[in-house]
Amino acid sequence: MSMLTIYHNPRCSKSRQTLALIEEANADVTVVEYLKTPLSEAKIKQLLQLLNIEPIAMMRTKEAEFKEQQLKGASDDALIAAMVATPKLIERPIVENGNQAVIGRPPENVLALLEQN
Repeated sequence: MSMLTIYHNPRCSKSRQTLALIEEANADVTVVEYLKTPLSEAKIKQLLQLLNIEPIAMMRTKEAEFKEQQLKGASDDALIAAMVATPKLIERPIVENGNQAVIGRPPENVLALLEQN
């Protein structure tokens, strides 16, 4: 069984629900509170690859910081740099097992990873 990592915000209900699903499955999980332990550029790029999405799809575009930083239409590199500098802009939660990742919106998305373990 591979180890899961959840990039978690305890103040987010979807993040809490996703973590609860993982814990109910008794899966080994590492919890990374990404607001306290910001992700590196390399880690964000790795997650984008595992998710198989563009940077904009991993962002919370409704956050005030997204507008303030004028990120609409920005380049991928600018979006990644914004996620490094402002972790609040990262969609949550993200769960990965080293080979694949899912965004826990809805939390049930994580079930696909749990079934593989």
